[in-house]
Amino acid sequence: MIPPRFELEVETAPRLEAEPVPIVLATSPRWGTPALTLAGVAILAVGFAVLGAANFVADQFARAPWLGWLTLAVAVAGFGLLAAGIWREIRALLRLATVDRLRADLASGEAHRIAAASRSWAGMVDPGLLDALRAVNDPDAALALLRAGPGQRLRTAADGLGRTAAVQVVAGIAAMPSPSLDVALVAWRGVRLVRQVAALYGLRPGLLATLSLLRRTALSATLVGAAEIAGNTAAHALLSSPLLAQFIGETAAAGIAARRTLVLARAAASACDPLA
Repeated sequence: MIPPRFELEVETAPRLEAEPVPIVLATSPRWGTPALTLAGVAILAVGFAVLGAANFVADQFARAPWLGWLTLAVAVAGFGLLAAGIWREIRALLRLATVDRLRADLASGEAHRIAAASRSWAGMVDPGLLDALRAVNDPDAALALLRAGPGQRLRTAADGLGRTAAVQVVAGIAAMPSPSLDVALVAWRGVRLVRQVAALYGLRPGLLATLSLLRRTALSATLVGAAEIAGNTAAHALLSSPLLAQFIGETAAAGIAARRTLVLARAAASACDPLA
């Protein structure tokens, strides 16, 4: 009878690890249907306008040379102003996107990205600080220098704009005879305040950039608006005298509107500040 033969391995066999299954996330197209539709409408409108103007200019040249040159000058001036306005909007959106990129670079923790972003932002708001930033090798020291210099100065200036707007809102509410006019005043002054704060940070926003900034500051305005509703409800529940309730209610509404204006100024500054 032949005995069984056993072979023993000296080394331990490696452990088999299960390979992770790759998860493929479906990415949405960069251009959605509304964006493609609006782009097509814009191209058609501008393209046909240019073609129509070119044909009209050619017809005017056929009638008389001086009439053709006059028509051409009018067309060039009109389309030039239109192009300048579009370029101003695009430049404002690009500068707003630059703030987001600088914010990501300053929060990255990488020394070279922080140094480049620090010099870039200093060149926008305080060019005199560039020499000091070039001499600094520590990224934490560069961030501290930015916060203590242009960051603090711009925040203080934004708070000053907010206080000025708050005083104007309180005075306007006291002079307005209708609550609907109060709402219009607060809305107009809030939009103007956002544009002033953005210009303070060197953004110079147009219409689209202003809408983007208002979207970023909408959360703070919503929270303060909820506090205003709660304050008005509590005031109406506690006050029994109609005359006293009206007086204190209007005073509280003006105070809350002023507080909302201050919060809006700080929220706009946070949206425009890459250090925030």
